Amino acid sequence: MIIKNFELKKLDKIDYNLILLHGENEGFKHKIINDFFIKSFEGEIQKYEEEEVFINYNEFIANLLNKSFFSDKKLLIFSRTSEKILKFIEEIILKDIKDLTIIINSKTLEKKSKLRSFFEKEENCACIPFYEDDERTLHQISTNFFSEHKVSISREMINLIIERCRGDRQNLFNEIEKISSLLLSKKKITTEDVIKLTNLAENYSISELADNCLAKNTNKVNKILNENKFSSDECILILRTLLFKTKRLLELSRKNIQNKNVEQTISSSRPPIFWKDKQIVKNQIMNWKVNEVENLIINIKNLEIDVKKHASSSLNLVLDFILNTSSANN
Repeated sequence: MIIKNFELKKLDKIDYNLILLHGENEGFKHKIINDFFIKSFEGEIQKYEEEEVFINYNEFIANLLNKSFFSDKKLLIFSRTSEKILKFIEEIILKDIKDLTIIINSKTLEKKSKLRSFFEKEENCACIPFYEDDERTLHQISTNFFSEHKVSISREMINLIIERCRGDRQNLFNEIEKISSLLLSKKKITTEDVIKLTNLAENYSISELADNCLAKNTNKVNKILNENKFSSDECILILRTLLFKTKRLLELSRKNIQNKNVEQTISSSRPPIFWKDKQIVKNQIMNWKVNEVENLIINIKNLEIDVKKHASSSLNLVLDFILNTSSANN
């Protein structure tokens, strides 16, 4: 069955266990997967890329059948899929595995696609196309965000953010995440702030620097520092971004102790973690103990005080801290 974007509420009323999401709008697909499936799902959630299925296909099917005896409900989410995944779907239907929901995330599929045709016509299957967001939709998302955070921002600046996102909702979410970090230290956004934060299409962002620092990816941190000319004015923003992500890491690390399953910890995170950030966040959780993260938060706050006292050497203080943190215990 074909379900249009404006008909998504049907997913709450009709029980589909095979869903195909196809199109280039990854940000919208990510939101639907989280809001309509992951958020309310009570059971085991597993995420795969298509190639993982076919590395050892028979073993993958056998493991899936065996696990069905030990878990009441399962949600499988497959990314980077192609026509090849149809073989797997047909076999799953043939095996008639109970209490199993499968989501297939694919790029745009043409009308002649066998995979698309299968999901459009087969019983208990849903096919949902995801087209590029128009300017109006992106504008509404941005406006809602700033309204919720009670931030004063002009229409011109919102238009600037949207323009730099190039019509991609995923890019917009990424830019909003950067601005969220900035909002930790200020409640008014200027045009200069927007330009500084979003003019990063060809450079690594401060957000990526903080992520790789916490993942203890020293080589990537060095590469980012070598390819960017950070200024003293950006020191506080770098520290606040690092602090924001370190606090998130602390929350995830504590939850992971309870879950004892890093995949479940990441998939159940609120706000949700974008699929492209899943691996680096996983590395962060695996590389830090809770008490180490707690100490790191204290050190970041102390460093911010030192930076404000020693403006002339602030950049060296911050960059040395980033390098030392990324290489700690490596």
